[in-house]
Amino acid sequence: MNPLRPLLVVFALLGQPALGQPEPVADQMYRPVNRAAAEVGRLLFWDPVLSGNRNISCGTCHHPRFGTGDGLSLGMGEGGIGLGPERVADPENMPEERIPRNAPALFNLGAREFTVLFHDGRIEVDPSRPGGFRTPLEGDMMQGFDTLLSAQTMFPVLSQDEMAGHYSENEVSRAVRQGRLTGKGGAWDLIAARVRAIPQYVEMLGAAYPDIAAGREADFTDISNAIAAFMEFEWRSDSSPFDAALRGETPLSGPAANGQALFYGDAGCADCHAGPFLTDHRFHAMGAPQIGPGKAARFERHARDVGRMRVTGRDEDAFAFRTPSLRNVALTAPYGHAGAHRTLPGFLADHGRADWAAYDRAQAVLPGLEGMDDWLTLDDPAETEAVKAALANPAPVLSDADIAALVAFLESLSDPVARSGRLGIPQAVPSGLPLDR
Repeated sequence: MNPLRPLLVVFALLGQPALGQPEPVADQMYRPVNRAAAEVGRLLFWDPVLSGNRNISCGTCHHPRFGTGDGLSLGMGEGGIGLGPERVADPENMPEERIPRNAPALFNLGAREFTVLFHDGRIEVDPSRPGGFRTPLEGDMMQGFDTLLSAQTMFPVLSQDEMAGHYSENEVSRAVRQGRLTGKGGAWDLIAARVRAIPQYVEMLGAAYPDIAAGREADFTDISNAIAAFMEFEWRSDSSPFDAALRGETPLSGPAANGQALFYGDAGCADCHAGPFLTDHRFHAMGAPQIGPGKAARFERHARDVGRMRVTGRDEDAFAFRTPSLRNVALTAPYGHAGAHRTLPGFLADHGRADWAAYDRAQAVLPGLEGMDDWLTLDDPAETEAVKAALANPAPVLSDADIAALVAFLESLSDPVARSGRLGIPQAVPSGLPLDR
């Protein structure tokens, strides 16, 4: 037992900062938000007009009802109908495959310290690159994105399984397949042209960006910047019970206080989930079960996901994934890079051990998809051993009581303001297309 654990419990009960516990979140930790941009970004976020077939919005896979995720282990974008765990394959337009990674939550992405995004960190702030960001697109990367959060929006609209649609279905997907991304007639311009054709969007973008009001044509970066401003405003999260405890207002008590002591003590959670947003923004191999299609190039035939190694090419990064922020984690199930666990207790019981033989496959939330074998990697002993070999620091075994206490603490990170959002889902969008409400 950690000899400091009794002291940690006393700190928690007295509302004093525990050892290793962060300072309270403060305004200066966030970028300022252009409110006019956030207003138009709200409508664009919920408008299916940005998808190739005009049937999917950002909100389809990042819905507040599911903690700004989609409630699925692995999402179903193009070819899916319905919302959340009720989303199923459209028999008239079957998906080609599942989205290979779990939809990440959107909380606090306006905080300045978020300089790396996606499970593998494939985009990050890099002042040495044109435009200030490193992305897989390199020379094809557009310039004019205000933030990394803005830049990340250009990827889902290009993905045939997320928003673009499949080849020949629409002009956007055809442009993507032909490699026409930038310039007139490129995929991003085709999407921007749809927005420019709607007078309300032109007016609102002009209110947010004076040079558009002065006559400059709105382009995709303006759309992305507005959507990012909306996300930063809508899902800032710093008013949870945990925040009240950090500010010395109302200390955590009972099981939550015990879990707090565990989190910052014996369980070692804060080794990676550090700082005010409970992430070190680094990459760790923790042995989470790999389900679904994995991440493979079109010429490859496997279902593994080596995580950070796909970005860096370094063997030591195999099976490492970015430490997620735990803000509102109780709302964001399923858990893990492939969403293999539908419950926090189930995830905590398995976390950091790579014991795939003991994994309960009923933990996965996967709508049926004909022809998809979601267990290829789990059923391959060589894959299992490779993941175990990459696990540098196995997590401690937790008792049922420890898990219950940690869950109580993690529930204290839920923020009712961020859960519902500040602006909410609009009643309608300027395109007139139906919304996922």
